[in-house]
Amino acid sequence: MNYDNIDLSTIWKQQKGCPPDIEELLSKIKQYKKSSLRKLIITNILLAATLGFIVYIWHKYQYQFISTKIGICLIIIAIVMFILASKKLIPIFNNIDNTKSNVDYVKSLSLIKVKQKILQNKVSRLYFILLFSGVCLYMYEFSLKMTIGWAIFSYLITFIWIGFNWFYVRPKTIKKEQASLEELIRIYRSINHQLTEKE
Repeated sequence: MNYDNIDLSTIWKQQKGCPPDIEELLSKIKQYKKSSLRKLIITNILLAATLGFIVYIWHKYQYQFISTKIGICLIIIAIVMFILASKKLIPIFNNIDNTKSNVDYVKSLSLIKVKQKILQNKVSRLYFILLFSGVCLYMYEFSLKMTIGWAIFSYLITFIWIGFNWFYVRPKTIKKEQASLEELIRIYRSINHQLTEKE
């Protein structure tokens, strides 16, 4: 028997005894999809707003140093790159629905896992490198107008903030997202395996 196109709702209705709650399982998928899409959309809106603000500031103020302009360009590139990369996940999330087979669910979730890994590692790494470099270059022109103490303090605060996001916030967020996705994939693979064993 081919288990690739089994409709989970039908299987649950046919089972005897105390099968797991299919509505709860499908609700987890819906909740994961909704939560992930909401985070993606909010992140992209915030990044787009930040991008607009940066472009406005650049247009309004005349910077003297080329380093400041290069810094702004690097920040803009970082933001645009992240938005474009994360937008690729939206159609994949939208393709998840409650009428697909268990194997289709696993394929969709596995594809999301691969895309998220690229976003969380390669894209995120490049984003932080560009952002860090851009901010440092941008701050240089202003730091020359400060006392040495204030300049060092400003750079130190910037390094701490970026370091906090890179070493604490980012890993924690990645771990949480991966755990949710792994749990869903595990459940659907387990169901497929149980069905195969029964046959």
